[in-house]
Amino acid sequence: MRSYDDPCGVARALDAVGERWALLVVRELLLGPKRFRDLSRSLPGMSQNVLSQRLRELEGSGVVRRRRLGPPASTSVYELTEHGAELEAVVLALARWGSRRPVPPAGELSVDALVLALRTTFRDGPDCRVELRLGDDTFTARIDSGEFSIWRDASGQPDAVLATDARTLRSLVFLGVPPAEAERAGSLSVSGDRAVAERFLRCFPRPSA
Repeated sequence: MRSYDDPCGVARALDAVGERWALLVVRELLLGPKRFRDLSRSLPGMSQNVLSQRLRELEGSGVVRRRRLGPPASTSVYELTEHGAELEAVVLALARWGSRRPVPPAGELSVDALVLALRTTFRDGPDCRVELRLGDDTFTARIDSGEFSIWRDASGQPDAVLATDARTLRSLVFLGVPPAEAERAGSLSVSGDRAVAERFLRCFPRPSA
């Protein structure tokens, strides 16, 4: 790995996570462990060779570790170490800063990137619990006294359930596409309290420059 050979804390941090793609790998692991193939699928612009190299570097820096799952999974996953998990605040701050910059004309948000975008753009909303089913991933989102939290997996009794995909949810939340339009297109299914679902989708205003 290249080094800035600079004792400044910023430079030392960039020695560990400043290589291209490194922080995006961290982003994809903030919500929990992933297999190599799942990481690769979430970062389609990154070759598998580069992903392997970045994972080795992040392991060497103590940011990521590889763990073997027992039966019935019997596979390896990558996860953030305690040291790596401390980057969450850094990644979220970068996401808030970057959200005010122009959006590139191409490219899609991964599921985890979209979930982080919800965290960084939430402003306010009524108390509720909403289940988001995004393909193979399920998340529970909760608004409690103006505080927003979201985590992978279903839990509790949601007020509403939104079954869709990352592209459609992004269009509903950030582009103002009406839910009824997505339902007619067959890309969205709403169950439970529809009013709660529609209020929830309006809780994430796109930041102005």
